[in-house]
Amino acid sequence: YKKGQTIIIMKVAIVGSRKYDNKLKIKEFIFQCKEQFGDKLEIVSGGCKYGADKFAKQVSMELDLRYVEFPPAHFPHNQFCIREAFNYGKPYAVWNYFKRNKEIANYSDMVVGFIPEGVESNGTRNTLNHAENFNKKVIIIN
Repeated sequence: YKKGQTIIIMKVAIVGSRKYDNKLKIKEFIFQCKEQFGDKLEIVSGGCKYGADKFAKQVSMELDLRYVEFPPAHFPHNQFCIREAFNYGKPYAVWNYFKRNKEIANYSDMVVGFIPEGVESNGTRNTLNHAENFNKKVIIIN
């Protein structure tokens, strides 16, 4: 690092179905990213307690990676939230998820959707569609 030089962080969003249960596949993907980007890697998640989001967080902690999350506005603020605390603790509304999905897509450099075979994952598809609209790299893994 030289003075005036920009440090580029590769922000990889891991999104997916709440029913996604293949932690090993997520771990292998994140490990490949770590091999490629080293300490310039940041994992981004929606902060759900189940499925792909849960595993993205667990693996990030296990591998000691930068980790940030975008929970929907009706969730409580936590130490991993990239948005300020005043954005949280709002009343439940389904559109909180869709607003958050767009923020994840906009913030990230790449969005990876983990969707099990035969599962309709509307939230994941919504995030991937936003990512495509923002011209971000999109990968889908079953």
